[in-house]
Amino acid sequence: MLEIINAAGWPVWLLIATSVIGLALVIERFLSLRASKIFPPRLPGQVLELLRQKNDNPEAVIRLAGNSPLGRILAEVLINRHESRHYRLAAVEDAGKDVAHRLNRHLPALGTIAVVAPLMGLFGTVVGMIEIFASYTPAGGDPAQLARGISIALYNTGFGIIIAIPALILHRYFRSRVDHFLHLMEREAGSLNRLISREAE
Repeated sequence: MLEIINAAGWPVWLLIATSVIGLALVIERFLSLRASKIFPPRLPGQVLELLRQKNDNPEAVIRLAGNSPLGRILAEVLINRHESRHYRLAAVEDAGKDVAHRLNRHLPALGTIAVVAPLMGLFGTVVGMIEIFASYTPAGGDPAQLARGISIALYNTGFGIIIAIPALILHRYFRSRVDHFLHLMEREAGSLNRLISREAE
């Protein structure tokens, strides 16, 4: 591995740093976007039970809001249950924007890595081409320097593509996962809101 890094030249260190950052972001997002952490399956039933027992006191609502992103949305419905339907929907939308912002955290950075990695590889290719042209002299070419220039160009191009492809795939995967969670939370908030509206009639 060290031989490959040495053959790829100094530009490869930029790609290595980018890959480490990308890997850290991917691990963090996998841990943060677990279904059990975002959308606890028993939580909607617990909220309905809390509503039936009229036990939605401030302490219970605060605990609910800190439970999960879904809890934050449902707590917003409960907090504004005595307000008008229009006011309640506006409050839930505001809370939803905040939750969406948190769920999408670091995804722009991962998308940036997917775009920048091939450009870094291209930069390494340019450095390799410079080495190739520098190997030519009026007296003839230096085969060792020519070979080094070719290896720098090819290795950096390859590393840039290898980093970019999984970063792009995982960026799209996490985006679709966030959209799915937001859809489920919107559905649950709508159901709870309709239930409260029926009770208020």
